[in-house]
Amino acid sequence: MVYHSSFIDEEGITKACGFPLLPLKSHIKGPAPVSDQGKTDIVDEAITFFRANVFFRNFDVKSPADKLLIYLTFYINVALKRLEGCRTLAEGTKAIINLGLENVPVPGESGFPFPGLFVLPQSQKEAELLRSYLKQIREETSGRLLSVAYRPNGTPNKWWLAFAKRKFMNIIIP
Repeated sequence: MVYHSSFIDEEGITKACGFPLLPLKSHIKGPAPVSDQGKTDIVDEAITFFRANVFFRNFDVKSPADKLLIYLTFYINVALKRLEGCRTLAEGTKAIINLGLENVPVPGESGFPFPGLFVLPQSQKEAELLRSYLKQIREETSGRLLSVAYRPNGTPNKWWLAFAKRKFMNIIIP
């Protein structure tokens, strides 16, 4: 059974292209509202559920937050693929920083992994809001992923990096 997000019908949450702009426990600048440090956010859920959800070819979407969870699961899969050859935390950090510098596509642009799942942006302003949010959430996810993909001594955690070989929802990662 697929693990779903606990962020169901959050009131007062802004949406862009069907993505809910959920609060994050982050110091990275961006459009996401700030969440309490003690509360679980969507990035925590994505990392926690990743190793179970990556095995599924289908994902029954029950809320808009599930769409964001799908996106983050795919992003974690891409990030682990980049970390696969990195033997130290320093190499992994460099690979993740390079991933963060890449262009972030939004629905309707080439390179966006889920063309039919999200609504196309209604305006350039909505597209840029979503791009900023996705960039912020990707950076936050990358930082937290490094702390689980590598042990405190800087060596790779094989129990995480082994999941780089998995294809989430049968999507081939370039």
